[in-house]
Amino acid sequence: MALAQNMPLLSRLVSSSVAIASHAGGIIRDILKKGELGIVEKENASDLQTEADRAAQRCIISSLNKCFPKITIIGEEGEEETLDTSDKVFDPDAMPAVNVKCPSELSSLAEEEIVVWVDPLDGTAEYTQGLLDHVTVLIGIAHSGKAIGGIIHQPYFNYQTPGGKLGRTVWGVVGGEVGGMPLTSPPEGKLIVTTTRSHSSSTVNDAISAVSPDEVLRVGGAGHKVMLLLEGKAHLYVFASPGCKKWDTCAPQAVLEAAGGVLTDIKGIPIPYHSTAPHRNSTGVLASAAGIPHKEFVNKIPQHVKDNLKA
Repeated sequence: MALAQNMPLLSRLVSSSVAIASHAGGIIRDILKKGELGIVEKENASDLQTEADRAAQRCIISSLNKCFPKITIIGEEGEEETLDTSDKVFDPDAMPAVNVKCPSELSSLAEEEIVVWVDPLDGTAEYTQGLLDHVTVLIGIAHSGKAIGGIIHQPYFNYQTPGGKLGRTVWGVVGGEVGGMPLTSPPEGKLIVTTTRSHSSSTVNDAISAVSPDEVLRVGGAGHKVMLLLEGKAHLYVFASPGCKKWDTCAPQAVLEAAGGVLTDIKGIPIPYHSTAPHRNSTGVLASAAGIPHKEFVNKIPQHVKDNLKA
């Protein structure tokens, strides 16, 4: 269904990104089914890239460029993965449009003002290990350095439910709404923290201990961790490490904040998403579900932890 060109740019971009992310999820499933993952190491043995990462990025970036040629797109897998894309373009009009309400203050944006951060497959290590519920496709939309829109696609949502519909796409616009899932508040009377399963350190553990959790969920993928907050399965996402990047957090931050939550660095400072911002989130991540007093938990993070993380 073609989108009306008189709709705000942000509404059209989010709707198109929902369709494109869902299509990329199909690519990811197909590659795993064939078993030809084409795994290579990037920076180190724990930083992997598969053919699914590469193919999903080619699809996402080429398709967005076709629809919105003047936006700036930054993808995890680098520019070399977007050069040969002539046969990779997916037309989002092939799928039903999503009705995205746009806040008035964001209704007159121009393409040149938009930066899109793409993680084509968040949770690559978990993907190769069969932990498929950890995998997400992330498309984050930023303006003036702030996350304003996000798409989180879960290619394997419901994969362990016999007869269940496979895959889910959740989206949000800051100051607007969240679509694609019911929002659930985390349980009262206890504190559940989600954190990394693969980048643990004394600094990470000191930050977690300082907030006195009743339970700690160690899982892969920033997208998956924020989904646990949105699903009411955790109250906080605590990661006192420079281990994640802007493409990991832009989309989850926008969806979480659209739902009433908060995502900052470990010091409580907003994460910048300008096109020139360093890719690495050097000062960690602290995210809280809706209704959780974010500032109180920022204050509980020990000063030595904050000092260890330099911008």
